[in-house]
Amino acid sequence: MKNVANELIDDFVRACHEADRYGLVRCSSGNLSLRVDDERMLIKASQSWMARVTADDVSLCTIADGSLIDGRKPSIEIGFHAGILKARPDVNVVLHFQTPCATALACRKPEEINYFVIPEIPYYVGPIARVPYLTPGSTDLASAVTEAMLTHDMALMSNHGQVTAARTVDQAIQNAVFFELACEIILRCGDAAMALPEHVVQAILKRRRLAQGGI
Repeated sequence: MKNVANELIDDFVRACHEADRYGLVRCSSGNLSLRVDDERMLIKASQSWMARVTADDVSLCTIADGSLIDGRKPSIEIGFHAGILKARPDVNVVLHFQTPCATALACRKPEEINYFVIPEIPYYVGPIARVPYLTPGSTDLASAVTEAMLTHDMALMSNHGQVTAARTVDQAIQNAVFFELACEIILRCGDAAMALPEHVVQAILKRRRLAQGGI
C-alpha cells in the first residue's frame, strides 16, 4: 500500500480482529478506521468481515472526502469515518459497532434512557448523542453522525448501531465494551434501572474533562 508502513497495516488488522473478539460486530457488520496522517486514513473494505480481515481487506482513503487512494472499495460508511477524522483532529480511531443490547436501545424511543448507570460511562464515554434513522451509507447519515460527533465520543444511530471515536484503538474498543455493558444493565433492570445521582455524574464528567486537558 502506497507509503503506509506494514506495521501500521498489521496493527489495523489486529484491531479489527480484537473488535470481533469482544463481540462488537457480527459477520460483515461494523467497520473501523484509523488515521495514518493528517491527510490519509485506513478503513475496512466493503463487505469484509472484521474477524477475517487481512491486509488485502484494508482500504487507504483521503480524510478530506473519503476518496479511495489504494486498495479495495471502502466500507459504505466511509462518509462519517472521514467526516469525524476531518472534524476531530483530537481522535485517531472511529469504530462503528452493533452490539445486541446497545442496538436494542437504539431501536427504542430515546427520551427516557439514562445511560449513566455505571461510572465508566460518564468517565470514559461521556454524554451519548442520538441520530435519527437515515439510510446506511448515505450522505445524510454521514453528515448527521459527523455533526453529532463534533461534541460527543459516542452516538447511537436509531435502528442501526453505534459509533465511537477515540485517540487509540484500545480506547475505542473500551468505549464500545463499557457502553454495551451499560445497555445490558439497563435492559436487564427494566423500569427498575437506577442511574447514578446527578451530582455524582457531574463530578465524574468534570474529572473526564480535566483528564482530557479541558477546563
